Amino acid sequence: MQLDKIVNYHKALADPTRIRMLILLAEGELTGQSLAEKLCLSPATITHHAAKLRAVSLIHERRDKNAIYFSLDHYFLKQYEGSLSILLSKSANAEIKEAEPMDEKNERLKQSVLRNFFTADGKLKHIPAQLKKKRIVLEHLAERLDEGRAYTEKELNEYIKQFHPDFATIRREFIMHAYMYRESEVYERNPKAMWERWETLA
Repeated sequence: MQLDKIVNYHKALADPTRIRMLILLAEGELTGQSLAEKLCLSPATITHHAAKLRAVSLIHERRDKNAIYFSLDHYFLKQYEGSLSILLSKSANAEIKEAEPMDEKNERLKQSVLRNFFTADGKLKHIPAQLKKKRIVLEHLAERLDEGRAYTEKELNEYIKQFHPDFATIRREFIMHAYMYRESEVYERNPKAMWERWETLA
């Protein structure tokens, strides 16, 4: 998950009212009017705080006639959960790794995997089944993406298709192994410190 997303997430939670709203929504979907009554606030105040939570994808909003219903976005709650601790842990490990050159054994393995799974013109023959080799391949592909650039799903698919036709699987693997972050069909490359490192696998 991108660093600015984590910062905005914590900013959104830096208010007791928003925390209380999330606690109430954990019990199920509620209308803005119900939230206002339970929290003894005006509907306008609830709308204001809901906008802050919606901006970081913590809640869903739907309209039904004159009522606005709010519910938790469980996918992004899970994404944010523990993200700061993971980032700090991976950053510390990355600093250690960067201070030390890749050992000869890992370098030989990496080059061997790249030779075996990529053709001379850079096409991916097939996606490795072994996790360690798969991460080496994914890292190789992710390194060529621009950090800080927002890719539409179509743009990312076109990028992947340069290497392999199964863009849907590779796109999903990018997310699963923390090479990329997705929000509202927009994809961004995560900082390298957040990538799942293949060197740590047996």
